Amino acid sequence: MSTLAPLRLLREPWNASEGNQSNATVGTGSAWCQGLDIPNELFLALGLVSLVENLLVVAAILKNRNLHSPTYYFICCLAVSDMLVSISNLVETFFLLLLEHGVLVVRASLVRHMDNIIDLLICSSVVSSLSFLGVIAVDRYITIFYALRYHSIMTLQRAVATMASVWLASTVSSTVFVTYYRNNAILLCLIGFFLFMLVLMLVLYIHMFALARHHLRSISSQQKQPTVYRSSSLKGAVTLTILLGVFFICWGPFFFHLILIVTCPTNPFCTCFFSYFNLFHILIICNSVIDPLIYAFRSRELRRTLREVMLCSW
Repeated sequence: MSTLAPLRLLREPWNASEGNQSNATVGTGSAWCQGLDIPNELFLALGLVSLVENLLVVAAILKNRNLHSPTYYFICCLAVSDMLVSISNLVETFFLLLLEHGVLVVRASLVRHMDNIIDLLICSSVVSSLSFLGVIAVDRYITIFYALRYHSIMTLQRAVATMASVWLASTVSSTVFVTYYRNNAILLCLIGFFLFMLVLMLVLYIHMFALARHHLRSISSQQKQPTVYRSSSLKGAVTLTILLGVFFICWGPFFFHLILIVTCPTNPFCTCFFSYFNLFHILIICNSVIDPLIYAFRSRELRRTLREVMLCSW
């Protein structure tokens, strides 16, 4: 797939000299280092599917008053983050198809402007997706360990402030990232943020499942009502774990690519890895496609509302 330049930092290791890049290319001429030729139509199809799915999730949450809670508001924001990925992919692919078929002729300056917009959208979706996954994990942690105080801790005002802070931080950091994308310090900050959020969520989940294991051992001595409540909380923790696993699989190559750009831009193995950028791009879009399916499958209330939305029963 020929691209405008989505996430230019992922496609070309700028801290390698031209001579070193040529030597690396010579050393990686084998077939498996040639990358994948993915048609634009596949990117377009996945982007459309993801956009429709996430729009349905947002519509379902807005429609059902039973879903008007901080947890589902955070999930709604995560769906919007996924929509950013879809929209940027659709805009880029549609623009490319117009250029390839000679329908649209534009100046190089406009192409560079489109690069910056697409890069900003993708970077914003990365930061906001990571942030909202962390926020949802913390929210679920509070639900389980501070159940009686949950509504006083996670008030609607605090939820709104959290969402606004995440979006503001995502926009500012993405702008800085796109502006100074050639600076290794910026890449290291993004990688560090990814690792921090990953460790945070893993620690929270391990603690939640440790509680669940202890609860299962003593279930016979528990009253019925707390048992039902804890089972519901455990189901939510499992859902978030699935989301985390999917996110790591889909975004992991992205961040590993960043690490290689910083550490070994001229190494033959790294050069081979760089050539599979299109595959990493597909995985990113697949994450946006899979997330709504997990919501609908794990949440009965959301699944019922999605059915109503698709049948237009407002």
